[in-house]
Amino acid sequence: MPENALLERVLVEADPARTPRDAEPDARAIAARDRIIRSAPAPQRRRRTRTIGWAAGLTAAASVVIAFAALTPPQSAVAGTPSPLVFESTGSLSDIVADAETELTVFAPPADPERSVRTASWSFNAEMDTGRTEVMPQFSTFTWREDLSGEALAINGVPYDPEDAVANGDSEIVSSGEVASRVTFAPGEFETPVVAAPGESAADVRALLEAFGMPDDPTAFEVVTALTSVFGQWTLTNAQHAEVLTLIEASGGAQALGESTDRLGRPVAGIRVLSADGIVSDDLLVSLDTGRIVGIERTVLKDDGVFPAGAVVDYRMWDIPEEVVQ
Repeated sequence: MPENALLERVLVEADPARTPRDAEPDARAIAARDRIIRSAPAPQRRRRTRTIGWAAGLTAAASVVIAFAALTPPQSAVAGTPSPLVFESTGSLSDIVADAETELTVFAPPADPERSVRTASWSFNAEMDTGRTEVMPQFSTFTWREDLSGEALAINGVPYDPEDAVANGDSEIVSSGEVASRVTFAPGEFETPVVAAPGESAADVRALLEAFGMPDDPTAFEVVTALTSVFGQWTLTNAQHAEVLTLIEASGGAQALGESTDRLGRPVAGIRVLSADGIVSDDLLVSLDTGRIVGIERTVLKDDGVFPAGAVVDYRMWDIPEEVVQ
């Protein structure tokens, strides 16, 4: 199935009552469409709403796991974006990587790479009819098999008012149990650049990341971008996490942020990487308990006409227990 055809299918599954197919898009819709295709998140609309949630580096196939749109009402560009995490400066980048590698040697699962992921993220919904807005946290699960069949399931979290300073400051995710969308792939329908389980050596991990778009001589930001795509399809082993962290450190440009608590209440260390154009930064979150990479947050550094400088436009968390999603 062509990549954009899959994106179209996810849109239809997520919201059958869409804008008529023969409707002419306005300039804003065209810009949003181009952003979606370029960055490859799969948009989801709920009733007559617009949803903000930016996905970095995902293929259209992988992005069904976190079906968000890139549209935003002009008057709501600032409202409702989560507060940034607060980090307490402790140690260097080398310290974070070394500590993580130590924890990774004692934390057991998973023994092998898994074709299954559980993700927590968020979207900003604005109802066009009423003007009502809400922040909608969301859990997503995606499981696929070697025959390229699979299922993507999105479950809404408990929404909150973007004007609620306390809720918006915490920005924590609690599942509501409400199924937002479900997409099933027949055998051979799912597309991925890596079907066979990847190995654990440095060369194997590099080959995996390169298959998901990492260049030969990557910056730390490019490593993280490719990793985000990988995490849309695979849950990696501890040894693979260790190799990724080593590559991020070796690539240059990464900055240690210190320690914080993520939006699921887990203690983490932060590593910041900047895009080459200086428009956005990604904060990679490493668990202080397990050493695994458990989250990423994206912040806009320069006003791009859609999001203001300083806006947290995406957060995504991994290694989520199954009972949290239900």
